[in-house]
Amino acid sequence: MAIERIVDTSIPEEDYDEQLIEVTLRPQSFADYVGQERLKKNLRLAIDAAKKRSEPLDHILLYGPPGLGKTTMASVIAHEMGSSIRVTAGPAIERAGDLASILTNLTDGDILFIDEIHRLSRTVEEVLYAAMEDYKLDIMIGKGPAARSVRLDLPKFTVIGATTRTGALAAPLRDRFGHIYRLDFYTHTEIAQIILRAASILGSTIHEQAAQLLSTRARLTPRIANRLLKRVRDFADVNGDGIIDTVTTTKALELLEVDELGLDAGDRNLLTSMIDHYGDNPVGLTTIAALTGDEATTIEDFYEPYLLQIGFIERTPRGRRVTVKAYQHMGKTHSQATEELV
Repeated sequence: MAIERIVDTSIPEEDYDEQLIEVTLRPQSFADYVGQERLKKNLRLAIDAAKKRSEPLDHILLYGPPGLGKTTMASVIAHEMGSSIRVTAGPAIERAGDLASILTNLTDGDILFIDEIHRLSRTVEEVLYAAMEDYKLDIMIGKGPAARSVRLDLPKFTVIGATTRTGALAAPLRDRFGHIYRLDFYTHTEIAQIILRAASILGSTIHEQAAQLLSTRARLTPRIANRLLKRVRDFADVNGDGIIDTVTTTKALELLEVDELGLDAGDRNLLTSMIDHYGDNPVGLTTIAALTGDEATTIEDFYEPYLLQIGFIERTPRGRRVTVKAYQHMGKTHSQATEELV
């Protein structure tokens, strides 16, 4: 059974209060959205062009690791366009009828945001193809020999899809997006700005040095930065005067077992298991899952992106392999530990 992690980028359904705070921390415009400058530049151009022509935006696909702001970016796009946004998720649209109900309730210029769009069923995808391309909806009325197909006109709407696995999307669906953008990991400076902004919204006093310290532990991900900020704020309120300084931040992070690179107990357990059992040999994903007790998708979505980003593991044709950098960070000996790091 997987252990809930402070650096988990998912939002637990039962954590309703956390979700409310998460919404208030979301920026509403490009001016408030920190980072992703290349993406914002391209989107501003597309939005200005659509407004000038009085047309809806072309469909947009946003992909990248979880927690980087895909949902937030969708709401910012809707705000900049002056459009209403309807939010749903791939697993929530179980049948073609569910999608038809959503689409027929949209109006011209509306934005339909589909999170985890790669989890749409093939039946639903086929209905979505015509809706995105021709703004038509084909539905079947009746059953058996008396069944007939009816084509309905739909309003001119924009689909914004978000996925952590763009390769899992069917090619016909992927081809219907006019804009396909990847969200990149943030820099430490950008994460520090996000933390300072979030602390201001939460009404907490935080020293700039403490924000910089937190930014080095947030795995270059805004959602994790906000989660860590809330936990450090709890620690400061209970064990101090509520002011978040470097001393308070360091103690709170020690309690949370988050080290100087943002690795938590789960990350260290994964790396240690791979080193102790397989050393320098490549390890398959299912084997790693068996060693750690996590699901393979959890490792692939939550552990692996950051560990790959900082160069602690690498993918080979035979599996995942721990790098020399990871050996040194974990204090393990390695036959290549004295070699120059790449």
